[in-house]
Amino acid sequence: MPESAVILESTLTCPKCGHTKTEQMPADACQWFYECQACHALLRPNAGDCCVFCSYGTVPCPPVQEDRKKHGCCG
Repeated sequence: MPESAVILESTLTCPKCGHTKTEQMPADACQWFYECQACHALLRPNAGDCCVFCSYGTVPCPPVQEDRKKHGCCG
């Protein structure tokens, strides 16, 4: 994968029941809410995070990925 590619899939893990699901992320926005399909908990970002993918996902949201590239952060 090219270094400049933005990843658009992230696997979310519910902090309440541990259920995981891979989801498509919006390319140009942060997602503030997500309902767990197993326990129906409504997930919201942790303090300091912009979205549920940054809090509970394996990959941060595309806007955060882009910001990290601009500032030379690897992580």
